[in-house]
Amino acid sequence: MTVIDISPSVMQFLLAFIVVAPLLGALAALLPAPPGLKGKNPDQAVLRHGVTVTGAVLVAAIVLAAGFDHDQPATMQATTDISWIPALDVRIHLGIDGISLPLLVLTALLTFLCALYSYFKLPAGPSPKAFVALVLVLESGTLATFAVLDLLLFFLAFEMVLIPMYFLIARWGGDQRQAAAWKFILYTLLGSVVMLLGLLLIGLKSGTFDMVALATDNGRGLTTSVQVIAVLAIGIGLAVKTPMWPLHSWLPDAHTAAPTVGSVLLAGVLLKMGTYGFVRILLPVAPDGMRTFAPYLAAFAVVGIVYGSLACLALARTGAKGDLKRLIAYSSVGHMGFVLLGIATMTPTGVNGALFANIAHGLITGLLFFLVGAIKDRYGTADLDTLAGATGAALYGRAPRLGALLAFAAVASLGLPGLAGFWGEMLTLFGAYSPAEGLSRPAFRTFMAIGAFGTLLTAAYMLIVVRRVCMGEHAPHSRLSPEEQAPQTTNGPEPSGAAGSQPSGSTGPRTATTPQLADIHPYEAVAWTPLAALTVVAGLWPAVLLGLTDPAVQQLLAGGKS
Repeated sequence: MTVIDISPSVMQFLLAFIVVAPLLGALAALLPAPPGLKGKNPDQAVLRHGVTVTGAVLVAAIVLAAGFDHDQPATMQATTDISWIPALDVRIHLGIDGISLPLLVLTALLTFLCALYSYFKLPAGPSPKAFVALVLVLESGTLATFAVLDLLLFFLAFEMVLIPMYFLIARWGGDQRQAAAWKFILYTLLGSVVMLLGLLLIGLKSGTFDMVALATDNGRGLTTSVQVIAVLAIGIGLAVKTPMWPLHSWLPDAHTAAPTVGSVLLAGVLLKMGTYGFVRILLPVAPDGMRTFAPYLAAFAVVGIVYGSLACLALARTGAKGDLKRLIAYSSVGHMGFVLLGIATMTPTGVNGALFANIAHGLITGLLFFLVGAIKDRYGTADLDTLAGATGAALYGRAPRLGALLAFAAVASLGLPGLAGFWGEMLTLFGAYSPAEGLSRPAFRTFMAIGAFGTLLTAAYMLIVVRRVCMGEHAPHSRLSPEEQAPQTTNGPEPSGAAGSQPSGSTGPRTATTPQLADIHPYEAVAWTPLAALTVVAGLWPAVLLGLTDPAVQQLLAGGKS
């Protein structure tokens, strides 16, 4: 069943267009604009160009999804297969199935929303031309990662996103941006070198780099020792990008320093590249190697769940001077832990839960980073103690719509039933209760119990954040010093973007002269509403995603056999 009937040749063109158009758009962004398109403000013209290109890619992705045959989601569709390097049998092989299609559409949507947001709120930094070009190159590399079906092309696309993200952090980021950018690039490059060795090992030992042929063979052409070495090498590179504890330490620094749109793209799509590699490559190509490492992967996953939650609790407590962006970054470590736990079960239930949690995390955490960026713009800081002490009423009293949306995103992130965050975590825990044959049930049920405990910790820190940021710190219960608790007047300069806010640390009653903060702007509403709406739709109608992923996962785990 398709929503609209599209010929195979048009589907091929659409997929190729989705991958190539952002690259061509990036090149065009760097060229001088034609006289008729310059307008009065060349900077706005190039930002408008970014919105146009990403919008065209999003439309093409939606049309591609509409033309996708939903009755056969396990079949590769819109395929292109052209010989590229005959000596190595490397081919330009593109295609999508029920696993890659949702990630493709999510990437196109988030990049368009980031481009639209940047048109009205460009981060401080060098030339807008370079900013737009880097975002478009980043989009092209991410989309290619989800569309290519050749191991070497996958590696090239996987690496293509590193340089744009490095410069987005280093040139448009905030405090400590240079150190954070270097940490990001060094961690990911070192992981990628090891991953390339594993990919080459698989290709040379099996005689092909074609991911479809390798998945169909299901590891029968590779010895167990080769599979174990390949999973170890490739898994390290993928685990760094995911990121898996203890290879996660680059993530909080990168998120804290990155501009708002950089954080949205990093959390929303770049982290998904690592988990996608586990599902697309390691599970079907090296099942024996995965079975060997699955208990260790699950153990690291649940440690990451608990560690990320405890780090968030430490940042959220009063007096810790925790940064709200850093807290959301640590929450990603925990959420991606659930994705890895689902993959480690090697069951259709667990892997479907992992893929669902991937999409849910992209929607919810993307929205959270948008909101934190807006709060930082208004208050001039993301320090939790400052946000909680800025006024007795905090966001609910000063920007009620912004506060309500932050509370919505927080309860979605903690896995409230009826919202997208619930289904992925639940299916992952179900998968851990009954793992694949050959895996230890007592061990995985222990991991399930630890993961379930992690959901309670997640609820704890998210509710603390909502109470402090949305409701404010109440003086009788505050642990701030008497000087910080003393009521302050509103005379004097205000923090950037926070007109009328009381000085940091004040918990005294708002005076009649204290004006409201700017609530949600129209351009913010346009950028954020799709994410909030899809979070509700995915939570109430999970079959939309699971109907796509389940047949593809079943076939992938069966080695290409339905």
